[in-house]
Amino acid sequence: MPSSSSTTSITSTVNDKPGIHVNNSPHFHPRLEEPPETEANALPDTSDDLPPEIHDVEKGEADPKPLFTGFDPASFPDGGLDAWLAVSGAFCCIGVFQAYYQANQLSEYSPSTVSWIPSLTVFFMFAGGPFWGKVYDNHGPRNLLLVGSFLHVFGLMMASLSHEYYQFILSQGVCSPIGASLIFYPAMSSTGTWFFKRRALAFGIMAAGSSLGGVILPIMVNRIIDRSGFPWAMRSVAFLLLGLLLYANLTVRSRLPPSPKPWSFMEFVYPFRDPPFSLVVFASFLFFFGMFLPFTFIILSAEHDGMSQRMADYLVPILNAVSIFGRTIPGYIADKTGRFNTMIVTSFLSTVLVLALWLPARGNVPYILFAAFYGFSSGAFVSLAPALIAQISDVREIGVRTGAMFGAISVAALVGNPIGGALVSNEGGGYLHLQIFCGIMMLGGSMVFVASRWSLAGFKLDVRV
Repeated sequence: MPSSSSTTSITSTVNDKPGIHVNNSPHFHPRLEEPPETEANALPDTSDDLPPEIHDVEKGEADPKPLFTGFDPASFPDGGLDAWLAVSGAFCCIGVFQAYYQANQLSEYSPSTVSWIPSLTVFFMFAGGPFWGKVYDNHGPRNLLLVGSFLHVFGLMMASLSHEYYQFILSQGVCSPIGASLIFYPAMSSTGTWFFKRRALAFGIMAAGSSLGGVILPIMVNRIIDRSGFPWAMRSVAFLLLGLLLYANLTVRSRLPPSPKPWSFMEFVYPFRDPPFSLVVFASFLFFFGMFLPFTFIILSAEHDGMSQRMADYLVPILNAVSIFGRTIPGYIADKTGRFNTMIVTSFLSTVLVLALWLPARGNVPYILFAAFYGFSSGAFVSLAPALIAQISDVREIGVRTGAMFGAISVAALVGNPIGGALVSNEGGGYLHLQIFCGIMMLGGSMVFVASRWSLAGFKLDVRV
């Protein structure tokens, strides 16, 4: 381990390089003497040896010779059987009910009231991030996956027996998503320990599992409801997920052993003192306010504008089918061109699609095109957001920092759908105000992503960030 004086000399030299930013503030890890081992400062500064046209804040082209022990990019397998088994297991972990409940069991409730069910689902999915991230860092993924698998399946089974609003809230809005949260975080964090150069691609493949489920499950649920009723539709989903989760429990594991540390509330506060981290979280918070509104309301909006119910039922599967490519292809590109760069492009594209295609859409063709294009652009956020946090974080704190980010954006997930439902009710069943709100919030998030990139590398466009 280098001395304090040598560390200061090294990091000050790197910070003097044009276009290179190294965050060596002590708040990343207040108990350590050395600066945190992020991707930005664990690699050697070799910019003098590169051609002048190549500038890369990650310095990915250099031979990995880490300055500090414990974080060696060469030690990341970036592939192999164990690594891809972890990804495949995470793939198995990861709108239609809003329309169904509103037309059947909960038809006497307003869209805003019914939308609390999917909002609570997303909220509990993400709100446990800080806590589960810390448990993962201290104890590893095994027990989290086991408990989460039980709660996730049990909640869906209880939803199949539900008839009252509060029963749907408790089963599908609380119990099942808490179980999903216990599955999501260890799967995501374990994947990050196996990959360095191809991390965004690995996260994309993992996140594509939810998109594939979003293609199969809505069609499956609708068909089973027509033939056997709602209870057996929910039980069938629960049995399907049980099989996938058994495989996930056998394959998901971390490359690194657990590193137990005392619990401290300030551990979740310290990351927000780092400007790049705070800006990424704030950008994700704003973007999340609008991102899930099309998923929840696109079926109802399309039916309002004249699409048949049978055709509208396929919009969410179309959106999720294209999202599979949106969660993998941008991840692959991001590893080559820069993760912040790719996030900015795809987030602005999502904003344009909402304001320029969904808002004026009338008829079947515009809605189908919007579902396809938006599925691709919005899918990139899901896979790139954790990759951005991993890029600017100490590798030993990825679990806590990723959890802190998802914990913050869970608030947007909680209130976004009810606000959208209230806007629909206030407009007398129209969706114009909801669509404007969605686009403005996503535009704000996109602009803050630009600010986060500026905090790392300024406005130089030829820098891979």
